[in-house]
Amino acid sequence: MNRFFYLIKLQYLGYRYHGWQKQPNVKTVQFMVDRTLKYILPDTAIKTLAAGRTDAKVSAEQAAFELFLDRPLNDLSMFLEEFNFNLPQDIRALSIEEVDENFNIIQDSKIKEYHYLFAYGQKFHPFCAPLMATILDDLDIEIMKKGASIFQGTHNFKAYCYKASEEGQYERELVKCELVENDVYTANFFPERTYLLKVAGSGFGRNQVRLMAGTLFDLGRGIISLEKFKSSLRPNYNGSMQYIAPASGLILHKVEFSLD
Repeated sequence: MNRFFYLIKLQYLGYRYHGWQKQPNVKTVQFMVDRTLKYILPDTAIKTLAAGRTDAKVSAEQAAFELFLDRPLNDLSMFLEEFNFNLPQDIRALSIEEVDENFNIIQDSKIKEYHYLFAYGQKFHPFCAPLMATILDDLDIEIMKKGASIFQGTHNFKAYCYKASEEGQYERELVKCELVENDVYTANFFPERTYLLKVAGSGFGRNQVRLMAGTLFDLGRGIISLEKFKSSLRPNYNGSMQYIAPASGLILHKVEFSLD
């Protein structure tokens, strides 16, 4: 049987979904994508595989999945239009391109960049909730910026992996980690000043970015010292970071592939 392969990039608001991957008895992004594909491509064998999984309530500015079909798509533009017409309004397909059988969506994803969006100091407009974490305490943003810069580079991130095992590989390189004022995401109901933690690397452990954000919040609140923060990245550190920042502030900003 011939097979045909397509790379589809999409974006979604994750607030009402239980993550990307299909699971029994809950609504996920993959479930809605697959249901839509089966509707617009009847009598076609369909399989989808994502570049990575996002957790419940996590959004994506640009995620990607590979579509495997047993017949070719004759008009990619028409398919994309019909796909978007039938997807729910909080999921949008951005592009589609045909790839060959040697393309591997997991191995060929070079860099993933995540953004963590937050504001602090007071309760903000409820419309912010699907996209932005609100920290009610005051934060020392300058020491948090120092902490973010320390994350950049190659470190042992075992303390930043939820339920880490002894057998896992935890030495990872972050090619970018910075905390900046947000100028990427805007809305008239956002507070005047918001912040982004930008993190990029080839791969991440379970809840790693949210644990990194949570640790920076603890650093900014004075709950942990800069010295303890630095020690958490050393290979002989035996503890684990405890505060997993809220999922709704996390956004998969983009995925870069070797064919881009």
